[in-house]
Amino acid sequence: MRKSLKSRWSRLLVAGATISMMGSAAVAQGPYHVAAQWHVGGDTGWDYLAVDPMSKLLYITHGNHVLVIDTATGKVKTDITGLKGTHGVAFDTSGKFGYISDGGANEVVVFDRKTDAILEHIPAGTNPDGIVFEPVTQTVWAFNGRSKNATVIDDSTHQVVATVSLPGKPEFPVADGKGSVYDNIEDLSQIVHIDAKTHTVLGAWPIAPCEGPSGLAIDKQHERLFAVCDQKMAVVDANTGKVVATPTIGDGPDAAGFDPKNQLAFSSNGEGTLTVVHEDSPDSYSVLQTLTTKRGARTMAFDESTGNVYVVTADFGPRPAATADNPRPRPSILPGSFVVMVISR
Repeated sequence: MRKSLKSRWSRLLVAGATISMMGSAAVAQGPYHVAAQWHVGGDTGWDYLAVDPMSKLLYITHGNHVLVIDTATGKVKTDITGLKGTHGVAFDTSGKFGYISDGGANEVVVFDRKTDAILEHIPAGTNPDGIVFEPVTQTVWAFNGRSKNATVIDDSTHQVVATVSLPGKPEFPVADGKGSVYDNIEDLSQIVHIDAKTHTVLGAWPIAPCEGPSGLAIDKQHERLFAVCDQKMAVVDANTGKVVATPTIGDGPDAAGFDPKNQLAFSSNGEGTLTVVHEDSPDSYSVLQTLTTKRGARTMAFDESTGNVYVVTADFGPRPAATADNPRPRPSILPGSFVVMVISR
């Protein structure tokens, strides 16, 4: 979750209104369309969402709880409650455990993927945000936004095995499946490359002209990273840190995804669009489509088995009056308006 998004709401309000006036023209320009909308309710904020690769259930962090959605029906299957301020969800490769970054509690919460029952609370750093499972070392990596470090947890023992210091405020991470973990450093506009076995930061790569990167995705076959910033995607060589392309995307992105079958990178943008970028070659990219979604739909999940993209948002009421403690308040969320948008080819 990008903290700086709060200061961008005024611009996104204008952008969202402009996109709404575009109507269906943006939809017709490419293969993707909004296939369904699931009204699952709720009036709290949200952050990242993730598809369980085995059960195909969709997990949505939603304030002090995590919604679990059956993607076959669009209905809520379970609601994981008793949390304080959730951000992300990661899954191990055994199919047994899932992990929730609960930033409000400074914990990583372990749950049983068969029952969705909470099993353990593991202390982390301050405000764990992005979270990823690293398969080579069988570890969970929780990136702590305020303490600027990562908590590394062993999947079998659920013990913290390392704390890795970072050069700045971390955002979303990815793992390459070969023993490397990458993470956006939002305040420095960098990507860090970490050796998961030695817990060593191998490099911190500037990714200008991309500023304040939030979402991150990876093409494991071609070793390319996709970091999203306002109106810009930085495509980065995962071996050298070189920025090889910077396709234009929408405003206010907070998540990214990659489809290896069709060689497509996605950016979910808070202005109310989904940008679809085609990988013409590992160093050449073109925007395939800008799909109208809905204002606030800034985070996403990609289901590799179906090719579907999921984004979430809600309807907004008037913006509260500014105060000394909160000079740039976000608009209020209208109760019961939370919705999952299903995007298909």
